[in-house]
Amino acid sequence: MRTLTQHQHTARQAAERDPRWAAVLARDPAADTQFVYAVKTTGVYCRPSSPTRLPRPENVEFFDTPAAAEAAGYRPSKRGADQTSVAAQHAELVAAACRRIESAEELPSLEALAADAGLSLFHFHRVFKAVTGLTPKAYANAHRAKKIRDHLRRSHSVTEAIYDAGFNSNSRFYEASGKVLGMTPTDYRAGGANTDIRFAIGECSLGAILVARSERGVCAIFLGDDPNALAHDLQDKFPRAHLIGADHDFEQLVAQVVGFIEAPALGLDLPLDVRGTAFQQRVWQALRDIPAGSTTSYAEIAARIGSPKAVRAVAQACAANSLAVAIPCHRVIRSDGSASGYRWGVERKHALLEREQIK
Repeated sequence: MRTLTQHQHTARQAAERDPRWAAVLARDPAADTQFVYAVKTTGVYCRPSSPTRLPRPENVEFFDTPAAAEAAGYRPSKRGADQTSVAAQHAELVAAACRRIESAEELPSLEALAADAGLSLFHFHRVFKAVTGLTPKAYANAHRAKKIRDHLRRSHSVTEAIYDAGFNSNSRFYEASGKVLGMTPTDYRAGGANTDIRFAIGECSLGAILVARSERGVCAIFLGDDPNALAHDLQDKFPRAHLIGADHDFEQLVAQVVGFIEAPALGLDLPLDVRGTAFQQRVWQALRDIPAGSTTSYAEIAARIGSPKAVRAVAQACAANSLAVAIPCHRVIRSDGSASGYRWGVERKHALLEREQIK
């Protein structure tokens, strides 16, 4: 039986406890956009789904991106190059599926999308989510939400918006719009009129904090220096909604958010009312997958969501985030490791990152 040194034994235990090792053992293709693993004894790195012979866990080192592995002196395996080709093919198939979803009045069935891609239903679902960060249904809902919002803003009436957005019947439009807007189309055109949004403003070590919630979930978490400015920001976001100062029970929600800011190890599990374009939702979901205490770059997020050239758009999606800390855009830094701009102030970004390093 092979005897391990103390160092090898420690390395083996660390690798086996890492959830990424389980993905390697499963050869999970859904993890291919999330990390690569390198083998110290061979000097090469592979993607999790690589069919290469599995290494001993004590010889494995994980990296968020191929670039990071190469910077550490590793080279891609030949099988790794094959996987890159497969990933490119998957990206093309998913792009075609997205175009079909975007041009359809009704969401094509998962079976139809998988058949077009030439994949099994289960495999297509996993590939689509790995590339976009969303399920086909979630992608369709996000695209439809943007389509409805755009036409409601531009059209002179709800009736005009119905046909401009490509709906053939009022009932279908109202059913779809109610789900994605969280209110009636008429109320949305009126800036959220007749919509109740409860909010409360508190204080934390980072300054003033505002938390607002619609019927669907928390729709805004703002940080700043001036409580009145935060209230004005909420009014600008929902100009004609019924903004209701919250009662004692709601203030407990604010206390929960403040508690998370002060001690990130507590975690934050809240229902969120997230509204954005399909691309923004892909970015925001990728942000929520970054564990506390870790950071990543805009370029890495762009690569994870299958849009490696959209680094600037990723930065814009981070800036558009209205849910501070719940969607942790503070965990995204520049490729050189320096902190970049932050909607709530770079000083707050540094403070949040420092607290997350405390175990």
